Amino acid sequence: MPSSLTSLFWISLVAVAAPMLAGLVPRKLVPEVVLLLALGVVVGPFGWELAADDEAIGLLRELGLAMLFLLAGYEVELKELTGRGGRRALATWLACLCLAFVVTLLLGVSDVIDSEIALAIALTSTALGTLLPMLKDNDLLKTPIGAAVMRHGAYGELGPIVAIAVLLGSRGPIASLVVLLAFAAIAVVLSLPPRRIRRETSRLLRLIRLGSETTGQTTVRLTILLLVTLIVIATDFELDTVLAAFAAGFILRLALPGGDDRLETKLDGIAFGLLIPVFFVTSGMAIDPRAIADNPVAFVVILIAILACRGAPVFFVTRFTSPAPEHRLNTRDSLSVGLFAATGLPIIVAVTSVSVSAGQMTTENASLLVGAGAATVLLCPLLATLLLARTRSPSHEPLQG
Repeated sequence: MPSSLTSLFWISLVAVAAPMLAGLVPRKLVPEVVLLLALGVVVGPFGWELAADDEAIGLLRELGLAMLFLLAGYEVELKELTGRGGRRALATWLACLCLAFVVTLLLGVSDVIDSEIALAIALTSTALGTLLPMLKDNDLLKTPIGAAVMRHGAYGELGPIVAIAVLLGSRGPIASLVVLLAFAAIAVVLSLPPRRIRRETSRLLRLIRLGSETTGQTTVRLTILLLVTLIVIATDFELDTVLAAFAAGFILRLALPGGDDRLETKLDGIAFGLLIPVFFVTSGMAIDPRAIADNPVAFVVILIAILACRGAPVFFVTRFTSPAPEHRLNTRDSLSVGLFAATGLPIIVAVTSVSVSAGQMTTENASLLVGAGAATVLLCPLLATLLLARTRSPSHEPLQG
């Protein structure tokens, strides 16, 4: 078995090679994430056995997952979630979950995969953290299309996170819900000090600002402290890391409603420079290609189920249910939003990890789910980008204000 340092060398090499290879593809049609996953398979235990996911690498992996969701939570505007469009996105996700349970019952009858609850949750997820770089690279983040993706993506991450805590918790749904509410109350309490400091001109605030541009890096250290604190609390409550990370992102956004370019640049450097690539490479290392090759029908069925349970409802809502017809997206743009919404991987990885650890899902079926999630990361943004490239509408123009 390779040592931790040897494994980290190969993971670092893959992390450097992936963006370079992605840059060779015209119009960046192959996302870097897909190459990180694919090369992770190559160097991992199911490939050339050059790297292993031991305890040390596993800690980096968990931190990478946490940073991915922290950045996703930070990008979400609270008013977008609570406004009319946000409420519509929440209703859409709940409809997706109901549809997913129906589909999983049908798949269960056909013995396609075990752990129906985990599968249903996975079918409703959206990889908002994975989509953010793609939306930024294509200048879509501040457009109506980007706003729709952000709303549906936020609930496509938050909804499954809550569902994991409630439906897959070891305590049972009611007790898990009580624990979840207790964690939410603690998160609200933790959000109060940074919001108060921001409103006041205090010596503490001046010290934080001065230290942010020195070797003290106070703003970065406070962010990491917030993240680790919530992870520790979530672990003590037997909740998933992604819930803590998403909550940390929300709190950070409440503390910095107007954003902070310098802090964001530093966090991006830590996250995308080291931790997030480790997460995606090790996720690829956990994929067993033989499990997919031995059961290609199940793989295709799961991929279609993701498109049907998540992509189709989002397409319908964005195309036909906007309050004013002149504000509705056209068919191509709505298809693009639906495809973006059907892009899922981090939540799928989280769901399968919880289910495998609890003995509710086999590693073979976990490989099928993660492989299908990886396929959506490759195919869905690619198809969405191609659709958007063939048309130019007001939905592509930046939002005013």
